[in-house]
Amino acid sequence: MAKFPTVRTPTIEEVLNIADGFGMTISVEDAESFRGLMAGTIASYHRIDDLVEPKLAVKYPRARGYRPEPAENKYNAWYWKSEVKGKKRGPLAGKTVVLKDNTCLAGVPMMNGASVLEGFVPDIDATMVTRILDAGGTIIGKAANTYLCFDGGSATPATGMVENPHKKGYSSGGSSAGSAVLVSIGEADMAMGGDQGGSIRIPACWTGVYGHKPTHGLVPYTGVFPIEQTLDHTGPMARNVTDVATLLQVIAGPDGNDPRQIGCKTQNYVRALSKGAKGLTIGVLKEGFGHPESERVVDAKVKTAINAFKKLGAKVKEISVPMHLDGPHIWNAIAVEGATELMLKGNSMGTNWEGYYTTSLLDAYARGWRSRPDDLSETVKLVMLLGQFMHDNYHGRYYAKAQNLSRKLRESYDEVLAEVDLLAMPTLPMRAQKLPAPDCSREEYVAKALEMLANTAPFDCSSHPSMNVPCGKEAGLPIGMMLVGKRYDDATVIQAARAFEKATDWKKM
Repeated sequence: MAKFPTVRTPTIEEVLNIADGFGMTISVEDAESFRGLMAGTIASYHRIDDLVEPKLAVKYPRARGYRPEPAENKYNAWYWKSEVKGKKRGPLAGKTVVLKDNTCLAGVPMMNGASVLEGFVPDIDATMVTRILDAGGTIIGKAANTYLCFDGGSATPATGMVENPHKKGYSSGGSSAGSAVLVSIGEADMAMGGDQGGSIRIPACWTGVYGHKPTHGLVPYTGVFPIEQTLDHTGPMARNVTDVATLLQVIAGPDGNDPRQIGCKTQNYVRALSKGAKGLTIGVLKEGFGHPESERVVDAKVKTAINAFKKLGAKVKEISVPMHLDGPHIWNAIAVEGATELMLKGNSMGTNWEGYYTTSLLDAYARGWRSRPDDLSETVKLVMLLGQFMHDNYHGRYYAKAQNLSRKLRESYDEVLAEVDLLAMPTLPMRAQKLPAPDCSREEYVAKALEMLANTAPFDCSSHPSMNVPCGKEAGLPIGMMLVGKRYDDATVIQAARAFEKATDWKKM
């Protein structure tokens, strides 16, 4: 029985319409000619349909699990519960790990916070999943995140707002909202988060846990829903630095499938835990303080925390990187236009890169958002509309210039990091904010999603590793200090964070 071809040859009218869309003038005869030529190439697509593509390995058995009811999902932090046990021995033996729901876990539903992806079930395990299980970890399910991860607050998940366990009615931060909350309340020992503008460090800061954005490309992004390849990061979150280091040790290193991993270099992150802060030089980034949205109490408590390193034998001095204040502007141009091309028009995968494409995810997401664009969150709609406007009118020029400027931004940090071991500043300018009301204006909704990025977003552009270190509370809400290291020197960030953690009690600061 003949197989029905899945790729058809375009009609003459379609060829004419496509040409018109490019501003070309062709005749009906031209369209007939091109149509005939296309038919020859389309035969290759028929052959590709017959071939079996390779799939990432699924090595460990698991059950589908279930969506927890409100009674066992107090803060709305869970998306799905499902236990997957790894090897009996290994550095993560006895540890439970929750995945951000932008990560493929075969046989377990994945929504990425978006109604347009509801019902999708991955057929692969992300690289990090296999590494966690090979190291003896137990994955206990998927944590809720904001809509397609494009929100630094926690108001946009299609499954409902994720509340801060420290104060009811307040944001837990995003986009890795559920990951941070489940670690904070002790329902998971560790979590995986994702970070394109601060989405590991933001919720870690507002919930009082440790969240590490690794050097760009240190941890393979294979099998994780992307936003923009030059901004995509995935990394560990935990209640203590030791667990962060142990999880990073397991998941770091190239996998051969991720184009983000150029020149990837790993270190011994666990060994760094015992080195202490003596001899380190901490640079207090002047431009990390005093933003228009900064709270005085946040700036003051972070400065006190940084000065605590002096008692640990470290040197502390103020440094200045004026270009840090331009970091959010550079990030905006890259994120808006890059996300429009890859996350939306590219249906999460795009083209022109060598690596593993998760075709099942591409198919499900393309069907979902293209048939129901009105269901996208207001933040995603804003990005899509502005990104397409910039493409139509400025043809990618500002994206290209911003990418070039991001290299200059990186060099600006590198210059001062040649003089100091780490940079320090507030992770976020303010404490957790109130969640917006369901009937709030679009303007307030968007502001609550993006108002906190001033210090986090620049380091997604520059690729430097950075960690949120809890360093105080005010009116019940956590405050975080961010430590930033040299690229591929994540170990020194961990070294200093552990020294601070060991010597202080952040809840009393």
